[in-house]
Amino acid sequence: MNEDLDRPQGRYFEELPIGTVIRHRLRRTVTESDNILFTTLTMNPQPLHLDFEAAAASEFGRPLFNSMMTLSLLVGLSVHELSLGTLVANLGLTDVVFPKPVFHGDTLRAESEVVEARESRSRPGQGVVTVEHRGFNQHGELVARCKRTMLLRQREASAG
Repeated sequence: MNEDLDRPQGRYFEELPIGTVIRHRLRRTVTESDNILFTTLTMNPQPLHLDFEAAAASEFGRPLFNSMMTLSLLVGLSVHELSLGTLVANLGLTDVVFPKPVFHGDTLRAESEVVEARESRSRPGQGVVTVEHRGFNQHGELVARCKRTMLLRQREASAG
């Protein structure tokens, strides 16, 4: 059995002490198709996302990329290096903000910083970790930020 192939890509609870910062390798350029598909699948009729004429008349001058998709991408970009194979459950998202708009053609990257970590009091072999995810566009501007609390496996419990 090859231990490297059996090991999850994500990090175990013990590998995420407070202060750890992970600059995620994956990036994603968002497209008009992404925006329209996500917006219509989620039943969001907001003209700023779907009506190019209305968006052109707005203060932004063009369609805004759906912020809920931006939030989903922010979390998704972190999964490979943070929680893939080690996540038990997402426990919540808080403090979600979008300080700058995202537009079709922007390329997003993410980083995550561990802001809280403790062993679970009710689930032996698991730990609760809160990270602050930050998303940036190709200009290095902060476009999204949130805190995500996860229940993660502990390495020792997984080895047994």
